[in-house]
Amino acid sequence: MSFASDVKKEVAAKNMTGSDARAELSALIQMCSSLSLSSGRGMTLLVTVENSAVARRIYTLVKDRYDTDIELYVKRKMNLKKNRIYGMRILSGAVTIMQDLGIYSARGLRNAPLAKIVQTDNNARAYLAGAFLAGGSVNAPETTSYHLEIAVNSQDHADFLTGLLSRFAITGKVAVRRQKLIVYVKAAEKIADFLRIIEADNALMTFENVRIERDFVNSFTRLNNMDVANEMKAQAAAGGQLADIMILEEAEKIDRLDPKLKDIVMLRKEFPESSLNELAQIYKERTGTVVSKSGMKHRFVRIHELAEKVLAQEREKEARQKRVS
Repeated sequence: MSFASDVKKEVAAKNMTGSDARAELSALIQMCSSLSLSSGRGMTLLVTVENSAVARRIYTLVKDRYDTDIELYVKRKMNLKKNRIYGMRILSGAVTIMQDLGIYSARGLRNAPLAKIVQTDNNARAYLAGAFLAGGSVNAPETTSYHLEIAVNSQDHADFLTGLLSRFAITGKVAVRRQKLIVYVKAAEKIADFLRIIEADNALMTFENVRIERDFVNSFTRLNNMDVANEMKAQAAAGGQLADIMILEEAEKIDRLDPKLKDIVMLRKEFPESSLNELAQIYKERTGTVVSKSGMKHRFVRIHELAEKVLAQEREKEARQKRVS
């Protein structure tokens, strides 16, 4: 069994409930399924994976959250490896399920889920875990090339994943390989951070032990470098600010913002990894107006409050709809 398979097996065994389970399942369904129209049953979802642990994970999450009929099957690929393909057909409530997972709207399937699916950091961790289970791979730590990747189908989804990674101070890059978009990370310490985020604790221990044995000096420097720690903190804050902006964009609130807040929104989108001090300097160069770091922070606090208000309104709307139904 490969190191990547070990990681997936460990992650798939984790207990997940509530909105975290929804976030993980949102990634799994979006990346592993296709939608079809049946004359007898209407919309159905076909889910296919090559990893048995991932297949069991999807089945468990769906059955725990939804009252639906699922048809299971297993078949072999017609090639030399003869890998098994694990499939399931979700025969009822497909549209309702996808709407709950934030991947379906009146216009059809979305290229990336709604921001509310990854509202909290725990939701974001769960979503990244699901994305790795669905389309991820990581090199064994014994190799000389550190590499972790997640394959996606659209640029929107690639941007969504890199945005989530940035919330945890991980910079994901995007490449094209065989008509697929690949979100990848090559820095060893960032791969370790990713394993920690998705709670692959045993795999993380294996990875770190091998890596530290190979490069102890660099690891020691990284753990004691305050500049790196501050940079990680700044990038994590920037990721949260981008998440708030995404919520306001989806609610079509950006154009209604105070001009000072709107200017900061555009600046953060243009410079997603810059610190508050760097944004303040850029703002001064462009507008001639001096804004301190604390002033910049105050504006982002206001943007966060507006985003929280939008989410609260959505939760209230959903609660009313449930009471009516």
